[in-house]
Amino acid sequence: MPHIRNIQIRDPFIFREGNVYYLFGSTDKDIWCSPGVGFDMYKSEGNLTEFEGPFPVFRPPAGFWSETNFWAPEVYRYRGEYYMFATFKPKHGRRGTAVLKSPSLSELFTPWSEGPVTPAEWECLDGTLYVDGGGKPWMIFCHEWQQVVDGEICLLPLRDDLKAAAGKPELLFRASEAPWSGSLKNKAVSGYVTDGPNIYTAGNGALLMLWSSFGPDGSYRIGLAVSESASIRGPWKQRGEPLYAADGGHGMLFRSVEGTLYLTVHSPNKTPDERPIFIEMIEEDGMVRQGGSVIS
Repeated sequence: MPHIRNIQIRDPFIFREGNVYYLFGSTDKDIWCSPGVGFDMYKSEGNLTEFEGPFPVFRPPAGFWSETNFWAPEVYRYRGEYYMFATFKPKHGRRGTAVLKSPSLSELFTPWSEGPVTPAEWECLDGTLYVDGGGKPWMIFCHEWQQVVDGEICLLPLRDDLKAAAGKPELLFRASEAPWSGSLKNKAVSGYVTDGPNIYTAGNGALLMLWSSFGPDGSYRIGLAVSESASIRGPWKQRGEPLYAADGGHGMLFRSVEGTLYLTVHSPNKTPDERPIFIEMIEEDGMVRQGGSVIS
């Protein structure tokens, strides 16, 4: 079984079912320009260091509408079935997040939405699912800095079947609102990046959002925003310091089999060196911070 230090992956996402960890992410060797191969998954029983795999979980069917930029798959169990939210670049059109579906984690995911669910005229990526207390599904996603300069995190209501939007997008916040973020340097087009939003509900009901950007020094990092209303619409207040700043990002929080809270990110932020790491976290009074051990 490969050790995590031998698994090249970006945008790691853990889905835990019982005592089995399923590791998803951007697994193509070159996610930037080469034709997309698909998504692979790794799994492990009871530990976060050695994973079996890779196992294919998505391969584009004949005539699939995208050939490049297969990015950031996230998997959820919703109403008894499994759904994958993943980013694709259409052959004709703008990049966005689409929804795929599978009856089980042992079968391939197949297209469910008709292309991206995000607005067709927007450059978007990194959609994540949130289901509120009333059972209503929402997608939180990034409106790309390459189109709007100051990258945005937006909210989109979804139909109950997750096949399409159920309304118009709303702006939650912009990247430059975070004191820890900075404009990209040495790029043909400068701007503030938003990447990888992910929602976490604390034990006291506080609603937190992890998201990634680049710091003033150019390092990839992950920050934290807090909903002042404890609802998905916010308003969202940015924490002053990044949650993780050691050239790693696109993270999510999950509980281990033993109940320990972990943050997973990919680090370093350089292809082909990116690897998944797991950072022990501490939750106190509706906030999270780094704890002790790091698994890498």
